[in-house]
Amino acid sequence: MKQVCLLLFSLLFGLTTLLAQKAVPDSSLFYDCHFHLTNYVQEGISVQKFMTVMANKVQRSTLFGIPLQQQWSHNNSGDFAPTYYLASDAPLYYYSFTDAYIAMAYRSLSEKDRLKFDPMITGFNPADMYAADHIRRVLKTFPGVFSGIGEFTIHKEFVSSKISGETASLLNPALDRILDFAGEAGLVVLLHNDLNMPFPKSGQPPYLLQQLSDLFRRHPKTKIIWAHCGLGRIIQPLHDQIRMLDAALADPALSHVNVDISWDEVAKYIIASPETIKATAAVINKYPDRFLFGTDEVSPATTEKYINVYRLYAPLLKELTPEAREKLLKGNYQRLFDAARVSVRQWEKLHANEENAVPAPTPASGPGK
Repeated sequence: MKQVCLLLFSLLFGLTTLLAQKAVPDSSLFYDCHFHLTNYVQEGISVQKFMTVMANKVQRSTLFGIPLQQQWSHNNSGDFAPTYYLASDAPLYYYSFTDAYIAMAYRSLSEKDRLKFDPMITGFNPADMYAADHIRRVLKTFPGVFSGIGEFTIHKEFVSSKISGETASLLNPALDRILDFAGEAGLVVLLHNDLNMPFPKSGQPPYLLQQLSDLFRRHPKTKIIWAHCGLGRIIQPLHDQIRMLDAALADPALSHVNVDISWDEVAKYIIASPETIKATAAVINKYPDRFLFGTDEVSPATTEKYINVYRLYAPLLKELTPEAREKLLKGNYQRLFDAARVSVRQWEKLHANEENAVPAPTPASGPGK
């Protein structure tokens, strides 16, 4: 009987959400799968201000902060207060309060306005075996709020080496526990992992790419979005990357993995030449269900600043078929996050009466397990 009630709840919730969304005319440009409300010192605009910035250009967006805090070390920068990780040599540390901040920001909205947003859990250390328990605790503390986890980082140029404590790794069973739980609860995962190390030596194999592929294959029930296709400020596309991406997207064992097209730093690679534009468009046109668009903006003050990334990608968008363009900009976001809303609400209902005590770690499903 309990399972029947949960199924009816899921169907009702999904139908209610769909009807509410259909009631709002959608003339927006895109839905944003990658948006930071706060920066590296946990400052930013309010969610109400963000709605003004979205204007009529963006109807739906993820909502998350940054899980890392830049330390202000007076011994390093004196009276200068750094607000970005490249502005100081002082370390970064994990800032778990970001999840409560995002949850309360979301709860400050009206029921109607909440339909615009999909909050994400980010305030956990992916090298900690208890990280999955933090995510579970956040869902139980703030039911009805979160749709996914991320953006969180394993390997990132200039960031990973600055984080205090143990360095995150694709081989760490703590990460497997996180993805196992995300799959159980139906949470969408937005993962940042560079496809290579910065400034690799000539002939050095991109071992991170193999580790990442192995991680994805270990978690076939988890919906994953790979941020920026592994590119970054200096992490450039690999030789023959489009061919490798094509092969990965064609692999049935990776059908649960999606790619986000976001960040102005990544746009410079995609729109670098007519050849790069056409090659990227060709793979998106071939796999229109596997790509999502995002800005990766951090607390933008104006609409113009916010949608600038969308305009940077205009040459790419012109090369897409109408179907691929619609799915990239809106359809795939709607499909993934609508399903997550239903699944996560169902998980919350099922586990609502459980004790909040921290459970003992379960065996990992990582390499060699």
